[in-house]
Amino acid sequence: MMLIRSHAAYRGLLATLLLVILLSCVVALAFGPAVIPLSTVWGIIGRQAGLELPANWSAGQEHIVWLIRAPRVLLGALVGAGLALVGTALQAVTRNPLADPHLLGVSSGAALGAVLVILYLGEFIGIFSLPLAAFIGAAGSMLLVLAVARRDGRLESDRLLLAGVAVSFVLMAGVNLLLFTGEQHAAASVVFWMLGGLGSARWEVIWLPALCVAACMLALWVMARGLNALMSGEQTAISLGFSGRRLRIQVFLCTSLLTGVLVSLSGAIGFVGLMVPHMARRLVGAENRRLLPVSAALGAVFLVWVDVAARTLIAPEDLPIGVATAALGGVFFIVLLKRGR
Repeated sequence: MMLIRSHAAYRGLLATLLLVILLSCVVALAFGPAVIPLSTVWGIIGRQAGLELPANWSAGQEHIVWLIRAPRVLLGALVGAGLALVGTALQAVTRNPLADPHLLGVSSGAALGAVLVILYLGEFIGIFSLPLAAFIGAAGSMLLVLAVARRDGRLESDRLLLAGVAVSFVLMAGVNLLLFTGEQHAAASVVFWMLGGLGSARWEVIWLPALCVAACMLALWVMARGLNALMSGEQTAISLGFSGRRLRIQVFLCTSLLTGVLVSLSGAIGFVGLMVPHMARRLVGAENRRLLPVSAALGAVFLVWVDVAARTLIAPEDLPIGVATAALGGVFFIVLLKRGR
């Protein structure tokens, strides 16, 4: 596949991807256990936007489209974009193409914090309790990974990935222990949540992931030149005026915050951050100022359609979306290893 190099072609690609996201979100509203005609979906969206259109649909259809599916689709797009951003940043800062919040233990730490709140602590500060606990868990797990991986004051990408996998196993053991000792009815619902899903999406909470994705996108884009330098090596980054240690801390804090918020709302959805950045690099290369927006857009489209498949494959039941992404990610991981990349 030929890389897109010119500014005009890149802007055209971004405009196309934004249009694809919009169309994907609208079309996805039609799919589910109850299939709703696309014309009806457009009409419901138009009326909600304030247009005077004849209501040629039932109240039940409007409830399904606007109150159930619309926030779910938007949350799917935000989670996909956020996880793709996290994966892109982690792969750059660790110089490892297999880095991913799931494999580095960030998702496991976020899940541990979230399970503690759900089973034991409760909503001690309202709707922010779950995201805050997940962020603390994600940041704590990342600090633990860094402590384990560091050798002689240096971080090696291979050691970082192995440390992430090891810490992830330890943290998941802690999650399983909490589930085993917790109230069994609540634990059963937590197990289903941990498989990943968007069924808990509500209009009242959409603003939080939207704000976090936008803020972290901006922060990572500002750090993109430093990430580019760090990809060429620690000494190169220092010679260009970037502190590798400070930059890593900033990236890890940013990605931990975003992962924590997303995991608190959607459960542990793995491998999106592994797959999508590789797809984006085939389009625009590895320069992070160009790569980050494209990764976010592709991640949004990817997870919207994975969620459509999860809603329709075994309808009227929902297939946990984390099961679908794990299957796709496992195959993708094997292909990467076979190709030696």
